[in-house]
Amino acid sequence: MPQVKYTKEHEWARVEGDVAICGISDYAQKALGDVVYVELPKVGKQVKQGDAIAVVESAKAASEVYAPLTGEVVAVNDVLNKEPGKVNSGAMGDGWFFKIKPAAPANDLMDESTYQNYIKGLHS
Repeated sequence: MPQVKYTKEHEWARVEGDVAICGISDYAQKALGDVVYVELPKVGKQVKQGDAIAVVESAKAASEVYAPLTGEVVAVNDVLNKEPGKVNSGAMGDGWFFKIKPAAPANDLMDESTYQNYIKGLHS
């Protein structure tokens, strides 16, 4: 199973073949609460790691979503336009935001255990 990697801003990327499926973490969707709107990037958009690429809005707040990798957006999850709540019900599954064809590996992303430790540190 492909390994999921995380950013400190709570995005995730799962490389499958030559693309990375990306979204926000389960931790992020819980912190946001009920997601009511998602603004997705355009297919073909070139992004650098750390660039603001999408917006997610909840009843509580709006937050930017940052590109976990440098590359080109090759697909977006159009389902979120009609069903933004999928981010809450499956942030790491059906609630993915976009797919990027990476220009280079992002070796500075956290693995699952490092990310879980990072989250724990946020609450201490």
